[in-house]
Amino acid sequence: MNLNTIVEVKRPESLDKIEWGEGHAWLGGGTWLFSEPQVNTHTLIDLERLGWPALTMTAQGLDIAATCKIVELHDFKGPPEWRSVPLFSKCIDAFLMSFKIWNAATVGGNIIMSLPAGAMISLTAALEGVLTLWPRKGEPRQVPVMDFVTGNHQNILQPGELLRSIHLPASALKKRFAMRQVSLTHLGRSAALIVATVDDNDDDFLLTISAATPRPVHLRFKKTPSAAELRQAIDERLPADAWFQDVHGSAPYKRHVTHYLAEQIRAELS
Repeated sequence: MNLNTIVEVKRPESLDKIEWGEGHAWLGGGTWLFSEPQVNTHTLIDLERLGWPALTMTAQGLDIAATCKIVELHDFKGPPEWRSVPLFSKCIDAFLMSFKIWNAATVGGNIIMSLPAGAMISLTAALEGVLTLWPRKGEPRQVPVMDFVTGNHQNILQPGELLRSIHLPASALKKRFAMRQVSLTHLGRSAALIVATVDDNDDDFLLTISAATPRPVHLRFKKTPSAAELRQAIDERLPADAWFQDVHGSAPYKRHVTHYLAEQIRAELS
């Protein structure tokens, strides 16, 4: 879509001299920005020339630039001990997107959209991701993915604040994982996307519920729980009014499939 309100596109090589104002918008992949009219936007600030490395491996884990393309993350091959890396492609395959979106959309853009079915939110939440945010004034701040998304299409990002990167800790990347996803229609938006991770000793079992809820939900256990313990924990954490109801599934349906898929995952990892 042509954005006929745009009068200027800035392509800085540094953000030091950028003056943020009302009507400005950051431009990453642009797959959402150009999908509908932006009547209140007159200036785009293109992030491409900043040259942020898409993926950086360290002993502490993996740093993903907000501008990392989905296809770059899909093609990433980590060291053998990072056993959760195959989860990247599994979550990406849950996207409802064409090959054009695949090659243009960014990891950061999907997180900032903060939709319940945002697959990059599901991925980074399950792997205990921490975001680095750059405010227009002040020092960078680190925020867990779980604290960033506050509801359907809602997050804590302040006006002009920029998502710089996502850090996935090595401790999470080394864990075993299992994932289940379900949609009402073939290749449709996720009605539930459930992930669990656990270490080799069946310690630190972490279940992440997403898509079925307005924001991702963590349930952590010291040991892999029993079927009854897991079901009880889900019901205690998520009462009847806590489920996200839309055209992709009713609240009772999403509750039912979450219990069903969570038990499959628990059994697989036991």
